[in-house]
Amino acid sequence: MTTSVIQPIPANLPDKRKTPGLSPVLRKDVASNGPAWLPLVLVLSSFAAVAYADHLVVAISLVYLYLLPLALGAIFLRKEISYGLIAICILFHDYYSPRGLHPGLRIFHNLSAAFCFAFIVYIIQRYIEQREALSKTVQRQRDELLHDVELAAQVQRLFLPVGKPAIAGLEIAGMMRPARGVSGDYYDYIPINAHTIQLVIADVAGKGVPAALLMSATAAAMQLEANQDRNLLEMVGRLNTGIHSVSDSDRYVTLLVAEIDAQKRTLRYVNCGHNPALLFRTKTGTVSLMNSSCPPIGLSPEEICELASEDLMTGDVLVLYTDGVTEAENRLGEEFGMKRLSATVLRSSSLSAEDLMISIYNAAADFCGDDFNDDVTILVVKCNFDGSSTLGS
Repeated sequence: MTTSVIQPIPANLPDKRKTPGLSPVLRKDVASNGPAWLPLVLVLSSFAAVAYADHLVVAISLVYLYLLPLALGAIFLRKEISYGLIAICILFHDYYSPRGLHPGLRIFHNLSAAFCFAFIVYIIQRYIEQREALSKTVQRQRDELLHDVELAAQVQRLFLPVGKPAIAGLEIAGMMRPARGVSGDYYDYIPINAHTIQLVIADVAGKGVPAALLMSATAAAMQLEANQDRNLLEMVGRLNTGIHSVSDSDRYVTLLVAEIDAQKRTLRYVNCGHNPALLFRTKTGTVSLMNSSCPPIGLSPEEICELASEDLMTGDVLVLYTDGVTEAENRLGEEFGMKRLSATVLRSSSLSAEDLMISIYNAAADFCGDDFNDDVTILVVKCNFDGSSTLGS
């Protein structure tokens, strides 16, 4: 997988969009967004157009046409400048007014117009201030929410396995990439003894925080099961009871639990509504499916499942995954699907478990343009009972 590095922009480089000479005139948010000269041109152009019309028409008063440049000034200019523009408008209109008008009436007319202009500018300024305050509040709440989501994601990562288990004869690799900050996927590998390990992969229905919370409950229940007996059917029954008690009918968990004994070379598993795992057989060069035998966890109070088993040999590969892999879509709306996944496993079966996992992820990422709609989790186990080495990618 490749990592893109974004180089930061040096702080001493000037921003060509800003015009330093106009910054003291414009409001801060206006000066920082887009070309600074454009709002000033709009205000001056409207003012010039109204003043020219006021100059041409002498039969009637056009004083209230000055509301146009004043409204634009209240939107784009600083508060003190927009109020100062009121006096300029009154002076221009007074200059162009007919000279025969009675002085007292002229003063009353100018004062009433100034009062009306000031009220309109005040209303517009108050609206802008409230909008800015609301924007800052929303931004602060958004930042706090993102911080909380990041903390939740850090807690989730504590449930994921750290390092690789040392089971002789088995190569194990796992990964999870959340589509959002938090994930509804979970995987784990729990060593039982020196030659036996238990593998778990789960996917919570839905996305976002609710799915992440239920995933955390599932992971915690699995950690508690590590201290219980290893009867897979009884373990699934206890998990179902626990998850059903804390979730509603719209929330459930698909789960696949597998147990590999490297000494006996056997695989036992229970698939509770999860995507069928792939089992590559090196002897025949084919891929078989480990289909589900019972409904997902948490749908009903009781869970009736069947335990399936398979014999393993050197070179066999087990691939567990979530639907974020098979349901990855390209621009045409086509899904990556089981056929492409199986073909990738067949093509890369000679690689190590780590390289095969990366190959599956890259194939799905290339297919969908690295734009996954769901969480992606992949868990690969390669049987190496004879201690033979595997190829690198």
